[in-house]
Amino acid sequence: MNAPARHVSPAGEVADPRVEALVNDLIGAVADKWTLLILEELEQAGTLRFSEIGRRVPTISQKMLTQTLRAMERNGLVSRTVHPVVPPHVDYGLTDLGQSLGAAFCGVWIWAEKHCDSVEAARERFDRR
Repeated sequence: MNAPARHVSPAGEVADPRVEALVNDLIGAVADKWTLLILEELEQAGTLRFSEIGRRVPTISQKMLTQTLRAMERNGLVSRTVHPVVPPHVDYGLTDLGQSLGAAFCGVWIWAEKHCDSVEAARERFDRR
């Protein structure tokens, strides 16, 4: 029987299994398009109501918006504030943790801008085969 693979951190050290588990879990939880789109909208606008987020991300269903915001809240990326008025008024805003994740994903955007033509050319070459 083979020993489990030991992963190396970006710093070149053997990764702490707890950190590795968190990275794997968070990639699945935050690297989906809905989380990234909501993260971007909250980063640009600050605090938004549920319905405002839905308008700014028009392709998301209400069910998926609810599920995504709950997951983001659970992971500490957004804060949820319920105002005791009728009808209910709920605001969402990025936490410090959410803002730092937004900054990390900014690097992906910069990479995509720099390499967009190369990726499109590679896709065209692949599709012609």
